[in-house]
Amino acid sequence: MYESYYKLSGKPFQLAPDPFFFFGSSTHKRALAYLKYGLSQGEGFIVVTGDVGTGKSTLVRTLFGSLEGKNDVVAAELINTQLDSTDILRMVAATFGLAHKENKKSSLLKNLENFFIARSKEGKRCMLVIDEAQNLPFETLEELRMLSNLYHDGKTLLQIFLLGQSEFREHLRDPALEQVRQRVTASYHLAHLDVEETQAYVEHRLRKVGWDNLPSFTAESFQLIYDFTEGVPRKINTTCDRLLLYGFLEEKSRIDGEIVKIVTSEITQENDAGKEAAAKSKVPLKVVDKSLPADASAIEVRVHQLEKEIQDLRDRFRKEREFMRKIVQISLNFGDE
Repeated sequence: MYESYYKLSGKPFQLAPDPFFFFGSSTHKRALAYLKYGLSQGEGFIVVTGDVGTGKSTLVRTLFGSLEGKNDVVAAELINTQLDSTDILRMVAATFGLAHKENKKSSLLKNLENFFIARSKEGKRCMLVIDEAQNLPFETLEELRMLSNLYHDGKTLLQIFLLGQSEFREHLRDPALEQVRQRVTASYHLAHLDVEETQAYVEHRLRKVGWDNLPSFTAESFQLIYDFTEGVPRKINTTCDRLLLYGFLEEKSRIDGEIVKIVTSEITQENDAGKEAAAKSKVPLKVVDKSLPADASAIEVRVHQLEKEIQDLRDRFRKEREFMRKIVQISLNFGDE
């Protein structure tokens, strides 16, 4: 929407991880170096941790991007991690395209081993990326360790990348996971960007889509963006996307501190409203009349919930109608020009 207005070739602040926008901050450069070292070892676990939105997935996709054109790597990714030790094997088999639905654990293990050995004989190595690793039960981590122990002709058959939120570091310190820790060949924890890196990150992503200082950003705006997002890349993306949308709707050629304050205030209000709605959905909106039968009381509560939902929809419809009115007006103005 705002891309053509600011003469950009694409959306600079999309949320989907994309190596095209990889920004080599001090922490991300160091993390990438650790990953490349671990990858060169060709065995064990490579662990990447960080708070939500710090760029773990983009980092690994950037690493894999460096492998494009090479035919010696077979990579697969697993996102669903709330699985027991047998289900994890089924999911691993599925990601590598193997039969898995009716197979017993012993068959799954044998099929995986045969697959890895076949790829090894072809001169290829297999890698498995597991996201949200903090959700893995200990028994599942132990099962993955056993997979990482598979060898053929003195070579490890499978290397595993574990991407997890900060609490995963605490999980790995548990005495029960001593053998898992011993299989970690490289690990790194992603830190937040500092204020200078936040500005450089915003400008980097804008330049990747042809930004020519339109809109311009003031020094105060960058400081406020950092204060609001705490240097978390995903938060920066969300905030800057909204800033450009606001600038487009209000026909601004400069993003200053006042605009950042307006937009971040709107985001905060929306987040607070979402939290409030979620909290209300978990409790009755009105004290139930205990003189009513149980079924009638439940119906009364549900009626009040539906009334609240209808009012929320009406409010949202009014906002969207006003939003569309602005877009139509801007389109008409463009047509007059």
